[in-house]
Amino acid sequence: MRVKHLFIPNNEISMTAVRSQGAGGQNVNKVSTAIHLKFDIISSSLPEVIKQRLLTLNDQRVTRDGVFVIKSQETRSQLKNKEQALLRLQSFIAQALTARKVRKKTRPTKASRLRRLNTKNKRGDLKRNRQKITE
Repeated sequence: MRVKHLFIPNNEISMTAVRSQGAGGQNVNKVSTAIHLKFDIISSSLPEVIKQRLLTLNDQRVTRDGVFVIKSQETRSQLKNKEQALLRLQSFIAQALTARKVRKKTRPTKASRLRRLNTKNKRGDLKRNRQKITE
């Protein structure tokens, strides 16, 4: 499998066919069309920088052991489910390839601070005017 300029050997990706859930009639009970794809990030041949990025992504599909797990069962075809699982793996790795932009610290403008304070004062006046008048 190729992701941009990276190549992942097929022996690092394990795919097993399992029985699918949902609609499909008798086909669902007889044929294993769903695909379980497992990709061990830690023992893969990816560069260390990308491995760390993949492991730090807050993704529920990555286990504590660093294994990326996908179950693809959208179609009734095993081949199409394999293709979809590989595409999902590709997009997951591509997500780690793009470096995040560093956030620039900004300060609120003077006008925005004045607007905020004015709305706070108006809200306070409104609440004060709702109170009972004491003489």
